[in-house]
Amino acid sequence: MRNKIRPRVVVVGGGTGMPVLLRGLKDLPIHLTALVTVADDGGSTGRLRNELEIPAPGDIRNVIAALSDAEPMLLELFQHRFTIGNGLSGHSMGNLLLAAMTSITGNFYTGIKEISRVLNVKGNIYPISNQSMSLHARMTDGTVVSGESNIPLANKKIERVFLSPQPVLPLPNAVQALKNADLVVIAPGSLYTSILPNLIIPQIDTALQETQGKVVYVCNVMTQAGETTGYTAADHIQAIRDHIGDNCVDSIVVHNEPINRNVRDVYAEENAEPVIYDTDRLLEMGLQIIESDIINHSHTTLRHDTRKIAKLLYSLIDQS
Repeated sequence: MRNKIRPRVVVVGGGTGMPVLLRGLKDLPIHLTALVTVADDGGSTGRLRNELEIPAPGDIRNVIAALSDAEPMLLELFQHRFTIGNGLSGHSMGNLLLAAMTSITGNFYTGIKEISRVLNVKGNIYPISNQSMSLHARMTDGTVVSGESNIPLANKKIERVFLSPQPVLPLPNAVQALKNADLVVIAPGSLYTSILPNLIIPQIDTALQETQGKVVYVCNVMTQAGETTGYTAADHIQAIRDHIGDNCVDSIVVHNEPINRNVRDVYAEENAEPVIYDTDRLLEMGLQIIESDIINHSHTTLRHDTRKIAKLLYSLIDQS
């Protein structure tokens, strides 16, 4: 271990999967950094992004909430979403606060730092970029779909995703965090719309390839209609390799217990099914496979278990 006092763990991602990992990791004796996507364009986030020309605040807001040690009522206020009011309806209080702090400080990242301080956040939160960006997907039939929220709705096989306007500049702190990491965790989440928008940014892809720390991908438990229909675990890795090269992921964490039939039936209605982990192909890719029961069995929707996954990831640091 290169950093013997507090190993440096960097988690990359967005969406609903990332906060689950962070809640478990924040209480461990590590130096924790979250690198978060800002390509979201739906709901409150999309409206604020378009009206104020700021990076998308929604995923940042959820990460702040996950890493905060503030009073529960304050966090509830931060996560509150207005349901009435012509102008406020649909907006999250946290998104509005991030937008306001960006206006006050003149800088999105500075705004995040100030709100993180007020909410007693553990660790560092870096937007993957300090600029507003749009996500596009080129499909295998040659069509291009623009907008993070529109891509899954097209229900076509995705060949490649890319960002505009070019060049997209990474936050320098994010690049440095990857280079200095003892462990880099690519969080579970929507592969093409939450994970890859981070990885394809210039310098981020290079930093991932050059980091001396171990890079582990926590694979999704279920496929996602419109993004990864029919994908195996190796297909997820191949998509990452197709975008940023072969020498980027060292290990993959997969769930190895059967999914309850009732839960599978619920997901089947959304054209989602358990991700098969094709061991032989993963080994041919040179990956270390880490198998474990990593889901929370107390919910009807599948979520990674905060404590299980944190304990497993921490054990990987000790081996690195």
